[in-house]
This record gives sequence, C-alpha cells and structure tokens, in this order.
Amino acid sequence: MDIRNELKYSKDHEWVRIEDGIATVGISDFAQQALGDVVFVELPEIGTTLSTGQTFGVVESVKAVSDIYAPVAGEVVSINEELPDTPDQINSSPYEDGWLVKIKLADSPADGELMDAEAYRACIAEQ
Repeated sequence: MDIRNELKYSKDHEWVRIEDGIATVGISDFAQQALGDVVFVELPEIGTTLSTGQTFGVVESVKAVSDIYAPVAGEVVSINEELPDTPDQINSSPYEDGWLVKIKLADSPADGELMDAEAYRACIAEQ
C-alpha cells in the first residue's frame, strides 16, 4: 500500500498536499483499494465554499457509493476535469492523475486536524 510521507491525511481517507495556500485533495491508496474499481465521480463546482468535514462529492465503485469529505475549509478553485470521463484514474494514480479538487485554504488546518503518514498508517492498521 502506498502512503506518501510528503502528504497529510484525513480520518475519512482523503489525502492533502498544501502548496502556497492551495490544498490539492484526493483519495488515499487505501481508500481506492477498499472501494474497488471506481466507475463514477461527482465533484463540486468551482467557487463552492467548503467547511472542514463537509461532503463535497461522491465516488461510486463496483462495490459501493461513498461520499467525499473536505479535509480542509476553503473555496474550490479547480477540479480535475478529466475524472468524469476517466474515473479509473483514481485507481491507477490516486496521488497524481486521480486528484479531485484544489481548495484555496480559508485557514491553515489546525494542529491534529490532519495526520502525517505515520499516524495515518497507524489509523488504517486499526481498521
């Protein structure tokens, strides 16, 4: 299982890469493996304002339909336009081509709000 040290993770299995006040968000390798083959993705519109923990989209796989939760608060400034046509990118490249949205941070995440790779490994080991 691929858990990247340079990323932060939410308890809902989203990953976050923060650069210059913009958070790129996707679904962790653990989550995409648990879902199975992703066949549909619904993403928010650009300009949508999200609160931490708010549902912002849906991922449907051959096994289940799952909500996607915002791991940070802010405004959606970009969405992965390729995912509706090629949702399998979430399975084949969860940390690069399968990213979901980019969020302009309203505030920096509070300490402990997101996990580092080590804490995320411990979290999924309990599941």
